[in-house]
This record gives sequence, C-alpha cells and structure tokens, in this order.
Amino acid sequence: MGRLVMKFGGTSVANIERIQNVARHVKREVDAGHEVAVVVSAMAGKTNELVAWCTEASPMHDAREYDAVVASGEQVTSGLLAIALQALGIQARSWQGWQLPIRTSDAHASARIVDIDGSEIIKRFDERKEVAVIAGFQGINAETNRITTLGRGGSDTSAVAIAAALKADRCDIYTDVDGVYTTDPRVVPKAKRLDKVAFEEMLELASQGAKVLQVRSVELGMVYNVPIFVRSSFDKPEDIDPHGTPPGTLICSEEKIMENHVVTGIAFSKDEAQISVRRIEDKPGVAASIFGPLADANINVDMIVQNVSEDGKTTDLTFTVPAADFARAKQTITSAQDKIGYARFDSETDVAKVSVIGSGMRSHAGVAAQAFAALAARNINIRAITTSEIKFSVLIDAAYTELAVRTLHTLYGLDQV
Repeated sequence: MGRLVMKFGGTSVANIERIQNVARHVKREVDAGHEVAVVVSAMAGKTNELVAWCTEASPMHDAREYDAVVASGEQVTSGLLAIALQALGIQARSWQGWQLPIRTSDAHASARIVDIDGSEIIKRFDERKEVAVIAGFQGINAETNRITTLGRGGSDTSAVAIAAALKADRCDIYTDVDGVYTTDPRVVPKAKRLDKVAFEEMLELASQGAKVLQVRSVELGMVYNVPIFVRSSFDKPEDIDPHGTPPGTLICSEEKIMENHVVTGIAFSKDEAQISVRRIEDKPGVAASIFGPLADANINVDMIVQNVSEDGKTTDLTFTVPAADFARAKQTITSAQDKIGYARFDSETDVAKVSVIGSGMRSHAGVAAQAFAALAARNINIRAITTSEIKFSVLIDAAYTELAVRTLHTLYGLDQV
C-alpha cells in the first residue's frame, strides 16, 4: 500500500466519457490499496474560452477578477470527477485550492506556491479512505484572501507540490502521450520513449521546449525529491496491473539511474525572437541598462552574445526573448534608447532554438563540436550558441528546425536508444 497523487490534464478530462475513464483509473489504484489524491485540469479548451471571455469583457481587465474567472474551469472538472467516482462506489470529495488551502504569492495569473496544508486530506485518508479530487492550477493568497492561478501548465505544479505536502510515494502525471521521448515523435518518427530521466535533464528538456511537463513542476520534484511518472491516460484502466510497471517515463534523482547516456534528448522551440542592439559604447553598466528594464517588465532573456569592435570602443549585444514578449521587449528597449545609447536596433522573429541535453556531457568532451560539424554539413547556419554543464543550444533559422533536430537525433544515436 502506498500514497499516490494522480494528475490528469485537459485532454484526459475533455468530456464526461473521458472523466468516467479517469474515474476507472483512480478506482484501480484505490482497489490496489493505495491512498489517492487526484489533481485535475480544466476540460480541454475551457481555459482558453474563459480567457477569451475576460478579454472580450475588457482587454485591460483586472488580474484578480481574471483569476476568479479562469479558476472556475478546474472547479467544474473536480466536481464532475468526484461524482463519477461516487457512481463507482468510491468515497470521494472535491477540493478547491482555497479549501486545502494552497497558499500562494499575490502575483495573479502567475502565482507561486508558498505552502500547502494537507493535514485534512491525510486525516480523511485515515478515517474515511476518501479520495481527494483537487482543482489544479489555483490557490489563495493569505493576505488578500483572493483566488490566484499559477500560470499555464500550473496543474502539473499543483500536483507535484501536493505530492510533496502529502509525502506521497509518487506523482503520476497522466497525459495524452505515454512518456517522455528523445524528441518530438511528430518531427522524428524514430524517437524513443525514455524509461528514466534525471530531474536535472528533465528540467532542461522542459525549459528548452519539450511540452510534456511544466518547468516549475520539475523544479519542485527535484527540490522535494518527489518521483514523477509520466504515463498515458488513454491506456485502458482494466488492462493495467497496479502492482506492475506500465509504459511511461520515471523522472527521478540521478542516483536511481544506472548509467547516463551522453545525450538524453533534443528539445526545440520556434517561439523565439532574436534582438540585436548595435554599436553601444563599451563601458561598465551598458548590459544592465538593457537587461534591467527587461527584467522589470518580466521578460525572460535567454541566449546572450556580445561582440566587441576591433577598436574596443563599441559593442553589439544579441539575445533572444520569447516570441510572445517580442513587442514589449522592443518597446522597452527603444523607449530607453537615449539612456542605452545604441546606434541601431535589429530583430528577427523567424528563428528557432534547438537544444541538446544529457548528463553524460559532464564526462565526455567534444559533444557540441560534433553537432556544429553535422549542422554545417547540412548547410545550417548557427546564429548564436549557449552552453551549460549538461546542455548546449543553437539558434538557427526556423525553416531548418526539423532538419536540424533529425540530424542531431541521428548523430547521437538516439534513433537506437
């Protein structure tokens, strides 16, 4: 007997039939003797609809009221799943974020979890064998007593945080794929499902474009050492042995992985924009005058390349931002032109970032050099490069994204993993 947190995303609860399928998955684990808490997202498409309603009501809407509206999607799903479980004879009740409570910061639409009180749920495990069905993506700020939301993909974060608070043995993330792959199978049909991935590797994969898990959920799993199991919700519940190991990918500490591959996976993102600020006077404080205002505007800067002129008097700064933030980034920089003192602003939005990730890079030299040679052989020009201990990324023209990913996937032997 163990304690599990099971999380189901929007496609898994898209309609009543799928919610009833989820209920059968939960029943399987309850019948196996597990204590179970379930975290659910809104039904597929519902959050987008709620967001659109807020924008239609007023483009410049109050973020606090926005959260009150968009959090309702998960409330509906949690209630419906509790009803479906009760219909199967399972003791269950729904919980909203504020009822546990899940306490968060007051940054509406992108709040961070501060604390979770799981004592009442644990008490009900002991006294009633009751399944807790918890609305993901939401919490409450203790000072304002207002509902908050955690940002897109926040239900993953809710699930892992709740697993940590309940001291669960594992957090199962049920989704529309059966695990984490070496890259997107839609781009590389030969992509392989990974049995295990280290937290650090998954953090890089998620932050560099892999859509399977939300970055903050992986961070929480790593900090609190909560094993995360990514698996498919579309497998028939009746065909799965709850005491066996179903298809999926375990995200865990590196110590639990016998041998690391040099390269574990390749992630990519086309949601990038490149900005170049030309001929700035090369003196202390110039970088701060550019990146400070961007940070104040909550715009994340990723790849940064600096080129100093031959005479050492001026410098060019090139960097990337998320495509969704490009317009705000451009406005932020151009409005500070007098303070920065640059001569020209250049930009390019038709670019993509391709990242190669693997813990094995720590002990193997020349991994990046192999990639540069392989891309050059395919006439793929590299605009910028960034590296870390277990990852390197290249910025290329978006038109070459799929070719680059397939080339690198084959180069590192991932077709045969």
